[in-house]
Amino acid sequence: MRLSYSASRIPSRMNRPLGVLFLCTHNSARSILAEALLNQLGAGRFAACSAGSSPRPDGRPNPLALRTLADAGIDTAGLRSKSGDEFLGPQGPPLDLVITVCGNAGEACPVFPGAPARAHWGYDDPSAGDAPDEVKLAAFRDTLHQLRRRIEAFVNLPDAALDRLSLEHSARR
Repeated sequence: MRLSYSASRIPSRMNRPLGVLFLCTHNSARSILAEALLNQLGAGRFAACSAGSSPRPDGRPNPLALRTLADAGIDTAGLRSKSGDEFLGPQGPPLDLVITVCGNAGEACPVFPGAPARAHWGYDDPSAGDAPDEVKLAAFRDTLHQLRRRIEAFVNLPDAALDRLSLEHSARR
């Protein structure tokens, strides 16, 4: 499903898409799903990226995450498991919102330049445990469905809900 927005839907306070970073421990499942979904559903109004506190050493997202996205018709080009360090300092993209997507957000979140708004959307790890791939794939599809509902609501927020003061509250809702 593709959503389209006219130029008037892009917040007037911005001359760029709203920068959103999804954080999770390994940046291989939930945060990858969220990044790809927001980039597709956000129709250029949002620029999503993802990272992890302990990314996969090989840089490859979980193969079941990539399969789930591909099966749903969502582009997987360029997705990789990366460290949150890539988003610290002047080399990182501008961030307006940081969303943690781990089921347990017990880890300390780094401080990002520009003090972006923060929110937590907790989801269980679909790759956890020793279940067969078919069971895990169903968990990935369920997580994608849950993220899609939340992201569709987020991208359809009115511009006033995306201003600097309202962004954190809107994302948490």
